[in-house]
Amino acid sequence: MARIETMKTEITAQGKKPFRRRVFYIPGYDPIHPRRYRELYRREATEQAAISGYAITLQPKTTKGPYGWRVHGSIHGQQAQAEVEVLVWSDIVRGSMSNSIPATYAQLVRTAWAYIASGALFRLMQLRKGPVIAALYPIVFLLGQLALAGAIGWGVGQLVAAFTHPVLIVSGLIPIPFILRWFKAHDNKVFAYYLMHDYAFSARWNGANPPALEARMAEFAAIIRAALEGDCDEVLVVGHSSGAHLGVSILADLIRTGLPAGHPPLAFLSLGQVVPMVSFLPGAQRLRGDLVYLCTRDEITWVDVSAPGDGCAFALCDPVAVSGVAPPGQRWPLVLSAAFTQTLSTERWKQLRWRFFRLHFQYLCAFDRPGDYDYFKITAGPLTLAQRYANRAPSKSRILTPVNRYTDTA
Repeated sequence: MARIETMKTEITAQGKKPFRRRVFYIPGYDPIHPRRYRELYRREATEQAAISGYAITLQPKTTKGPYGWRVHGSIHGQQAQAEVEVLVWSDIVRGSMSNSIPATYAQLVRTAWAYIASGALFRLMQLRKGPVIAALYPIVFLLGQLALAGAIGWGVGQLVAAFTHPVLIVSGLIPIPFILRWFKAHDNKVFAYYLMHDYAFSARWNGANPPALEARMAEFAAIIRAALEGDCDEVLVVGHSSGAHLGVSILADLIRTGLPAGHPPLAFLSLGQVVPMVSFLPGAQRLRGDLVYLCTRDEITWVDVSAPGDGCAFALCDPVAVSGVAPPGQRWPLVLSAAFTQTLSTERWKQLRWRFFRLHFQYLCAFDRPGDYDYFKITAGPLTLAQRYANRAPSKSRILTPVNRYTDTA
């Protein structure tokens, strides 16, 4: 069983020895430099501390290794220090993003076929319609852009043919690529291309991990293992969005190889997970096997946090159970709700309700009516994840229905 420790009682000249934590954050499918996460943490921690009456300060990282920062938390008179590091795979994300418009439309066809032909799309709709709509959004939006460009081209062709020669109706093809380029140039407002690349990433490999990602995940596992061999009070892995299913496989691999003797408590916090988008594909045997393995282990505490207000996540869906692979001895994850409609004020909820992509990141942000989920207390506070949720029952609204067609594992 994972070694659960209470706060250190060793007394130093300055008082109690601060609680020390190593935090490894695994982003979702994001091509942006990890400094974005540092600035998000800085801004939102400051706001949450002001709301909740504690203090958090950030300092630059002084050690080698992944990009990160240091955090000092003073929460209700107790001190904690955290080294937060981002396990970067944004270069792999950027490499998977096609720069050409025809290639993106080819991805659209392959992705739609992967989910429809396998039956995964229809089974996913039985869980949560929000993330399925989010998956269909780029397909519908890109097809709409193509249809509009085609309609404009047809109109131009008709006009040219009417005033010149009928054969020049083909001139209507000329404006189509320019219109599509204009749409792509303004994609930072609608995210159709970005989301298309995101869903195509898993669909291309039918739920398996590409070799480059497998190699990077092995590197991440080695980094986390090194932290478990060090002197700290908790090693916490945070997986957000697509980073959640990467975390499942990384930690399963890590535990299979055997953890260091006397290791500090190991914890996994999955946020806004989209595991079914991958585990429901026929080629995801590796992920399904890792779900089966990790959910029974004593060496780890796994808490999964989501919220029905997040339309991009499979909110309150137990990723093991809904994938149809829950074994008799399942212990994890503890499925909890961030309950946006309760932990955000009415005014704040009105501001964010229709900002779907912003809500998908709310787990990493401040709540103006905080409940028992507080990202900054978890990452920079003096309690382990196991201690914080030791007596917490799972959400009554969690979904356990096994609707996945593919349950074979590797």
